[in-house]
Amino acid sequence: MNYTLSLIVPCFNEAPTIEKCLERVLSFAKAQHFSVEIIVIDDASTDGSFQIIEKLSSQYDKIKILKHEKNKGKGAALRAGFALATGDYIGIQDADLECDPNDYIAMLELVINGSADVIYGSRFLCSATRKKINFWRIFVNKTLTNLSNKFTKLNITDMHTCYKLFRRDVIQKIAPQLKEDRFGFDPEVTAKIAQEQYRVFECAITYNPRTYKEGKKIGWKDGVRALYCIYHYRVR
Repeated sequence: MNYTLSLIVPCFNEAPTIEKCLERVLSFAKAQHFSVEIIVIDDASTDGSFQIIEKLSSQYDKIKILKHEKNKGKGAALRAGFALATGDYIGIQDADLECDPNDYIAMLELVINGSADVIYGSRFLCSATRKKINFWRIFVNKTLTNLSNKFTKLNITDMHTCYKLFRRDVIQKIAPQLKEDRFGFDPEVTAKIAQEQYRVFECAITYNPRTYKEGKKIGWKDGVRALYCIYHYRVR
């Protein structure tokens, strides 16, 4: 089957990992029988990330780049990426090394065979992966996910997962409605998916978490914002 997967890569100050991340995605793309489009949104990085991305873009035509002159947040970067994507299926890839793009193969199979409209890659469906995650991160994520499920009537285990895969028509309809600029993107897009009654499946993914010292950016304020978003965007 001839189709294209677009991977949106939001990047803010990820100089230590962005090159290896993109090389990993390029290696994944090279091994597939379908086309892969890589769209990197540099969110006004100040650590040299953009120069690394620019260098790789000049070497590989699969990589497209957009630079924000001011830092806007992950949600804003994703919206910009969705607007540029031309693929039949559109997914999200963080600029770190926490997730393996090869997990998109199983996710694609579920959406291509018509089982679902949206696939969430869950870090909690794999016991080996779950053991790597800090207890409090699991507790907060589970709490927010369960609260979201209460309002959306979905039954997912990992709302804040990076790996989300959409049919093109699904995200094209939802993206113009999205407003959250930071990590509120996750509860907001989940609520919109539920509101439109799209079929959501989950697929186990591998996960190698990094620490805040290594560059993790989501914080307690984002957790508070997530609570607001879950209630504010709830399905009525």
